[in-house]
Amino acid sequence: MAEELPRGESRTADLGGPVHWVEYGRPDGGTGGRPPLVLVHGLGGSHLNWDVLAPRLTPHAHVVALDLPGFGRSEPGDRRASVHANVAVLERFLAEVVREPAVLVGNSMGGMISILAAARARDRVRGLGLLDPAVPGPRRRVDPLVAGVFAAYAVPGVGERFLWLRRHRQTPLARALSLLRLCGIDPDALPPEVVDRSVEMIEQREDIDGMDRAFLAAARSLLVVLADPRAYRAAMTALAGLPVVLLHGDRDRLVPVEAARDVARRHPAWRYVELPGVGHVPQLQVPDRVAQELVGWLLPAAQPGRGASVSRSASSPV
Repeated sequence: MAEELPRGESRTADLGGPVHWVEYGRPDGGTGGRPPLVLVHGLGGSHLNWDVLAPRLTPHAHVVALDLPGFGRSEPGDRRASVHANVAVLERFLAEVVREPAVLVGNSMGGMISILAAARARDRVRGLGLLDPAVPGPRRRVDPLVAGVFAAYAVPGVGERFLWLRRHRQTPLARALSLLRLCGIDPDALPPEVVDRSVEMIEQREDIDGMDRAFLAAARSLLVVLADPRAYRAAMTALAGLPVVLLHGDRDRLVPVEAARDVARRHPAWRYVELPGVGHVPQLQVPDRVAQELVGWLLPAAQPGRGASVSRSASSPV
């Protein structure tokens, strides 16, 4: 892939502490009547996760991406970084920075946070794009490597030691590459800037211990939400009438496709698209297909006066 990726314009907002966000551009200098599109990264991610997708969306929408506290360039400070704390941050971001109803696009943990925020602040959300979101599913066989990693994260003391050892035994480049591979991505298939910018961010982080605490707080709270998903499922039900598109890679090791299929069956009004051969971060692997769904279906469906329609992709088994 030999494309040159533009950098978005970095900004910072005070939302109970500094929150870094990036503005990728407005179509024709304005929103043109289209809703803004807010991109929400997953666990261990940042605004950089959207560098390949964002340029494909900027001709059609006002695209922004935030770094949740404890991730990317949002230093954690004394703030909590649990899922529910970050839901509150996203709500404030919509109210104080975006200031008009927006379409949320969330990947992994960012999908979970987007669902919970949309259920709590329906008047601020016009639609949802869920890319391999962290969702509960039927009992299933779990990938052994993923199960081992998250088991380590879950245990106090063990998780901290695990992150410390990884940081001291791996170079920033090795850490960036191993995370991409865990997500099912071949680093050689990405624009070099994606890897270079990730390494640069790892090297420039200031509050390393705080970042580790934030990561583990987010990981542990995510596991709690999934362990007893009743409130989470109620939030999904509360989205009735909101246009939602759920895209999921069938090679996702972190959130198995069976979980997405189960959620799609429970919510037949959502558009479900299964992506063959794709892992956990489709916006990096198949950005054109993701942009096609967002621009071709979600953005039009999220216009005022337009409702969600029942739709199933031909590639969907449900």
